[in-house]
Amino acid sequence: MTLEKLISNFELLGDWEERYGYLIDLGKKLPGLSDAEKTEANRVQGCQAMVWLVMEPDPERAGALRIRADSDAFIVRGLIAVLQLIFNGRTPDEILKADAKSVLGKLGLDNHLSPTRKNGLFAMVERIRALAGASLQLRSTGLKGRDVTAQAEASNASEGLGKGTAKDPSPERA
Repeated sequence: MTLEKLISNFELLGDWEERYGYLIDLGKKLPGLSDAEKTEANRVQGCQAMVWLVMEPDPERAGALRIRADSDAFIVRGLIAVLQLIFNGRTPDEILKADAKSVLGKLGLDNHLSPTRKNGLFAMVERIRALAGASLQLRSTGLKGRDVTAQAEASNASEGLGKGTAKDPSPERA
């Protein structure tokens, strides 16, 4: 599916109950991560649900990246599918320049998600951007490999680039 097709499908759906159902269906189709990938290092902080996200080179486009992610909530898995349409297959520079907020606005998600879901969604966007930035740093130092997330964690641990960057001041895990 393309991003344009997703936007078109959202426009065809009548109300938000149908759109939420569509997101849940997208989430159910999303391939998950292995248990070995569901680590604290891959966890996105600031999400209400448990979310794990890894970034790796996209095998279909040289220099591009793709994200793979999983969650314990189907609606969040649907949001992950939307983020994959926005970011997968792009270079780190393209990821950093992508206007995810505009796309999410076209879908109406900025106005129809609960505040905690919206915070979690933008925490995932910030995590993706942080990993893309870390990938640029890794490329400039000549490090290569399969898993950008693991490399970012290993080489930038002191800067926190391998972990979620969204700040959540509340003690409650979102």
